[in-house]
Amino acid sequence: MEVLVYIGVGVFILGGIGTLIAAFQTSILWGVGCFLLYPVALIFLIFYWPQAKNPFFLQLAGCAVIFIASTLGADL
Repeated sequence: MEVLVYIGVGVFILGGIGTLIAAFQTSILWGVGCFLLYPVALIFLIFYWPQAKNPFFLQLAGCAVIFIASTLGADL
């Protein structure tokens, strides 16, 4: 299950990179803001949903893989 957690983290990071790419394609200021401050990335997600939805869903998929792997790997 540990491998699934690493895969989930990798997918989550790819989604974050995708968000940064979308922000930099919109504007240099959006890109720098998203890179330096996470709340700016949330604002970018709201204002530019069509450009940011695919990386956002990729990050959600990464979170889901991490959650499922950690839940299945937990010792009860």
